[in-house]
Amino acid sequence: MISVAQAIQIVVSTAQNFGVEELPFLKSVGRVLKEEIRADRDFPPFNRVSMDGIAIDDTSFKNGQRSFAVEGIQAAGSLQISLKNRNKCIEVMTGAMLPNDTNTVIRYEDLSFENGIATVTIDTITHGQNIHEKGKDRTINDVLIEENTQISAAEIGVLATVGKSIVKVAKQPKVLIISTGDELVGVDEIPLEHQIRRSNVFTLVSLLENGHIFSETAHISDDKLLLKNKIESYLQEYDVLLFSGAVSKGKFDFLPEVLKELGVEKLFHKLAQRPGKPFFFGKTEACTVFGFPGNPISTFVNCLKYFYPWYYKSVGLKREEETAILSEEVSFPPNLTYFLQVKLSYRFGHLIATPITGNGSGDLASLVHADAFIELPEDQTVFEKGGAYKIIRYR
Repeated sequence: MISVAQAIQIVVSTAQNFGVEELPFLKSVGRVLKEEIRADRDFPPFNRVSMDGIAIDDTSFKNGQRSFAVEGIQAAGSLQISLKNRNKCIEVMTGAMLPNDTNTVIRYEDLSFENGIATVTIDTITHGQNIHEKGKDRTINDVLIEENTQISAAEIGVLATVGKSIVKVAKQPKVLIISTGDELVGVDEIPLEHQIRRSNVFTLVSLLENGHIFSETAHISDDKLLLKNKIESYLQEYDVLLFSGAVSKGKFDFLPEVLKELGVEKLFHKLAQRPGKPFFFGKTEACTVFGFPGNPISTFVNCLKYFYPWYYKSVGLKREEETAILSEEVSFPPNLTYFLQVKLSYRFGHLIATPITGNGSGDLASLVHADAFIELPEDQTVFEKGGAYKIIRYR
């Protein structure tokens, strides 16, 4: 039995690069960018009017002039025009190019109009006001988005702005999520007294979808020969297998034995943690295998704690650790890392974790009332109120 820290180190060390693929930019949300995105021109690309109003040469205003005859209109999207008479003005619209030979924009709210004459109704103006200068935000060839950024709506806007219609992203692993056990029936079936519906598989599917990872599902009954035959083909077909169940000490927990017979290298089996202690992790040359315990809380926390970091490392995505403050004292005598379900809230700017009482690792419904797991280290038995510890947030 190894520690949580040792297990994380082993899991992350097996991360692998699945390559790069190109996608239409609108299909890339949630994916990890695998190229730098640079400005293809200055931003803004011209001196841009930022308020509806008039554009003038402010020399006239400094000389005491307050009324300006309108010489023309510069609309957004139209070719740049020029001010021919410095004692006149040009009406300008937000987003338009600043007309040549003007240097200041006065907004409509500070003007009155009569018979084509704009009169300034304020006493002072500032040279260059209401003008977004060319190149002020970024200049041509500046890096706008760093490689290994997870693409969100913000990045989509930038991609569109620079005309990047096709982008390079990290290729996703091909993942199969497998449940085992004769006690499991489909979601749309009515279980007998001794049966339950398959839930862990769909929890894992959703956890992976949060990372924009598509997965497939399968179910295998508790038959060793059937397990072996099915898994043998899965190991060839998929990059990652995620199992839920059949890794403990029960008479029908054949998975570790079957994986060994199929040439899967066992990197560890059983961790010094609760819940999720009987976790199997191994690999072949082509496939990585996560064998999570069948209890739903165990499956849930192990996916968050181990699969996510493996995936982040594989695609080059960095995630910052988050901590929270315990709202009350917690006692946990076993010499194990304890993943305690907590409700999160903010108090005076601090993230507070309030423990949620559940009924063990089989209490699936308790997940609904929590937001995260707080990770309480194995070298303590009493965790005082006000102590700060790492959390694994799932909402």
